Amino acid sequence: MEYGFSILMFFFSAALLIYAGILAVTKDYTLLPRRARVSVKPKNSKVYAFQIAKAVALAALAPALGGLAGLWNGAAGAAVLIAGLVACLWLSTKIVKNV
Repeated sequence: MEYGFSILMFFFSAALLIYAGILAVTKDYTLLPRRARVSVKPKNSKVYAFQIAKAVALAALAPALGGLAGLWNGAAGAAVLIAGLVACLWLSTKIVKNV
């Protein structure tokens, strides 16, 4: 399993993108985990769910980039995953703050 890390990261990224797509299409606030729903009371739950879907789709970019870098070198893939996750989560806070 030379490319095990990359394959796992690609599957994880695809799962996050599928979840983000379902959340964006349905705009169903109840698809969010209960812990997330309890702590936030949005004024417009459909807009909030769509913004969270955009943030999840952006966060799916980090494992995809980590998987691509992992095809070249496993340690580089892990470093790209961590750096990409930090950057994507920081940008996601900017997206969700506008709700």
